[in-house]
Amino acid sequence: MIRYLAVPAFALLVSSAVSTFAQEINFRDPQTWILGYFQADDLLQNPHGTWFNKEFDSYHIDEQALIELINMDLEGIEVLVVMGIWCPDSRREVPRFLKLSQVCGLRQDKISFLGTDSNKEAPVDDYEALDIERVPTFIFYYNKNEIGRIIEYPEASLEKDMVNILETKDLRHKEDKK
Repeated sequence: MIRYLAVPAFALLVSSAVSTFAQEINFRDPQTWILGYFQADDLLQNPHGTWFNKEFDSYHIDEQALIELINMDLEGIEVLVVMGIWCPDSRREVPRFLKLSQVCGLRQDKISFLGTDSNKEAPVDDYEALDIERVPTFIFYYNKNEIGRIIEYPEASLEKDMVNILETKDLRHKEDKK
């Protein structure tokens, strides 16, 4: 009987330790930051996977706006995500954006990530040209031209803000055909 109790007790101990570890991470500590260009998969690695998966899994997408996004032509769309690991808004919005982008069919290889320090600076060439004042900043491009931004947090929702930005792209696309 003791043998069977030991396994659940050990599992509880490990679960508690993992939970405590996740709570003790200070993301204002520069050791936890990702600076410069990085891959989305980097957000799944420790110590980031815990907060990333929590936000990704718990986000409920607005179905009405999602239908609009799915019906849009996303060819030529690229997104630069400028974020700071130290920033709670980044840790909330970036996983949600990635979930939304996967569901709506935005090509994941057309999404780039750029990590900043707490001064919102990044060690990359021409960073100043991006004119980043707050993070996260999602910069949307159509055929390499900026068509809109979501800065720090959405005005309505990620889905609705994306629809509004991409509708601009649709208008430009129609003008290109004239």
